[in-house]
Amino acid sequence: MFRCQVSALLINSDTRHLKPYWVSTKANEMALKRITRHPVLEIPENKKITFTWNGKKLSGYEGEMISSTLFANGIQIFGHHPKDNSPQGMFCANGQCSQCLVIADGLPVKSCMTPLADGMVVESVEGLPKLPEDDVEPQIQSADVKEIDVLIIGAGPAGLAAAVELGKLGVETLVLDDKDRPGGKLVLQTHKFFGSVEDSYAGTRGFEIAAILADEIGKLDSVDIWLNTTAVGVFSDKIVGAVKGVKNKQYRQIRPKKLLIATGAREKMLSFPGNTLPGIYGAGAFQTLVNRDLIKSSEKVLIVGGGNVGLIAGYHAIQAGIEVVALIEALPQVGGYKVHADKLKRLGVPILTGHTVVAATGQDKVEAVTVARLDQDWKVVPDTHKTYAVDTVLIAVGLAEVNEFYLKARQWGMDVFCAGDAQEIAEASAAMFTGKIEGLKIAQSLDLPVGEIPTEWDEKATILKSKPGPARTRKQPEREEGVFPIFHCYQEVPCNPCTSVCPVGAIRTERDDITGLPYIIDLDACTGCGSCVAVCPGLSMILVDYRDDPEHPLVTLPYEIWRERVEVGQKVPITDVDGAILGYYPVQKLSTRRKFPGTLLVQVKVDKKVAKAAMGIWVQDQQIEPSLIYEKELPPDDAIICRCERITAGEIKAAIRRGIRDINQLKAVTRAGMGACGSKTCRPMIWRIFQEEGIDLGKVTDRVDRPLFVEVPIGILAGAQQGGRIENK
Repeated sequence: MFRCQVSALLINSDTRHLKPYWVSTKANEMALKRITRHPVLEIPENKKITFTWNGKKLSGYEGEMISSTLFANGIQIFGHHPKDNSPQGMFCANGQCSQCLVIADGLPVKSCMTPLADGMVVESVEGLPKLPEDDVEPQIQSADVKEIDVLIIGAGPAGLAAAVELGKLGVETLVLDDKDRPGGKLVLQTHKFFGSVEDSYAGTRGFEIAAILADEIGKLDSVDIWLNTTAVGVFSDKIVGAVKGVKNKQYRQIRPKKLLIATGAREKMLSFPGNTLPGIYGAGAFQTLVNRDLIKSSEKVLIVGGGNVGLIAGYHAIQAGIEVVALIEALPQVGGYKVHADKLKRLGVPILTGHTVVAATGQDKVEAVTVARLDQDWKVVPDTHKTYAVDTVLIAVGLAEVNEFYLKARQWGMDVFCAGDAQEIAEASAAMFTGKIEGLKIAQSLDLPVGEIPTEWDEKATILKSKPGPARTRKQPEREEGVFPIFHCYQEVPCNPCTSVCPVGAIRTERDDITGLPYIIDLDACTGCGSCVAVCPGLSMILVDYRDDPEHPLVTLPYEIWRERVEVGQKVPITDVDGAILGYYPVQKLSTRRKFPGTLLVQVKVDKKVAKAAMGIWVQDQQIEPSLIYEKELPPDDAIICRCERITAGEIKAAIRRGIRDINQLKAVTRAGMGACGSKTCRPMIWRIFQEEGIDLGKVTDRVDRPLFVEVPIGILAGAQQGGRIENK
């Protein structure tokens, strides 16, 4: 339906100074599906095992999720839908959508939540899966009820922070999480965090924070964590049901005195033709593959959404050796931190604001995506279409609170609290701090002597949740002697690592406020140690050193991409903060700081006229934007809204136009929301369609939530045993 002409590469003549590795990709690495080097993450040595996929013998690593193993083997199609034979692949990588269903040793399982085992027989799901025949009558066992002071659902930043506070007070606390390690989304984050050094580990990378919190909990005797445990429901008798274990799953009942919901958020989806093709998934799923499981899941990716999630995912992609052809955002400007956007620009990523996705196309998986510019009325501007050849489209258009447990617990009159994204969508630094606050509130409700929670804590939490301020201009020092930092952060965001790390205390923030822009109080005080450059989460600081050669000063730049691309003596393309190339300059020295080994400090000798403007090193090849010969536009109503049941936008619109104003009736008529995910994905899009159709949302009846929030085999709920083993049936 679309034909596109993609331009040839435009290589600056000055790239003759660079090694061939810079301007071209090795053919053998194009086929590599595992990440074997990373500028920040260590590559572990895992035990290699074998399994079969549709009768073919393949290899993987013991304990990694089946979905990741399949991606590592170049497999992204996990089956075909029974309704229309459409290809099915991974979508959420979080156990909520069931799009990644496969048959493992005869049983249908979610491949993103099921670890690989040696000799496992894995098959694609073609149509409706069938359970194996079993003539043995199972034994039934009732589940014991575990009494506990505090139950926390979710071992992410909020849940762990709350558990630490409760554990310090000796409160018997149980934390549940459905992953194989604590930390939640923290384990997916390779970037350094913003916020407060004192309160939320600002300047520390996400996966390192997860390790710190887990280590703290490990020292607390009163806190227990059940990993690989899925909370499935909250019931009227004030019992929480959970399924514990991987292979031999057990149904457990827990009756807590207090309940804390720290279940985080789920990603929103967009409606456009081709939106369910394998290769189109959320940024969180992408980070799971790339940063947790070290899978090079794609070669070329386009990102939709200019919030922090999308901007950070783009940066993670480049760290993993994946080309980001563009990032698009429907709004006139990105919604995330400017420093995150600036990082992408100076690496060579085009950021197209005021653009949307028109369609994705491909045979069995995405092969191309077409975008177009929007006018002020959010309508596609004719003749502005551009098509990119990609194998992956990341959707990062916002998050929705996972608060079903909280709402149900309140309905049953439980003493329930909420923290993190389940309470309000914000940065992980805010989640940790709200978790700390809620942990102490729970302790208060247990009549423990914790005193009053300081009122400034709520104020601090509000600051950590705050949106970035407008971009400002700032005047750089006119001085051209000595050594001193240049600050290229132009937006007020909660961040103070640079003030904490300066050994001479020369850096302050405006008004001594965590959201104020940083500045140096005395240019003569700077020793040129580079610690501020190494710690900056936005990589928005440099050092300029005029001492040896005032006409050709040394500039120290932060760099977190493949180190093999930068060597002493090599000329590299230096950019300003917005990605404009200032020239090609030789590398003089490479170094790191002990506390920040993941950030390479690159010293380059530049012309005096560009020294203060230098900010980064261009990484991606320069390309002309692709052009399109646009033949036929795909109807927007063809977009799939309900992935589980394959219900289109057109079908939902038709039902609304017939007068349906009840989500439950809509489910009955169209089956939208009847699938395994329980309408977790399609519900926000259905509400959006009601709004687009001009319906007053106050007159629309919401769905009735299911008693169970996650699908559970009946045998597990019944405690079915066979041969002394609880069966996964």
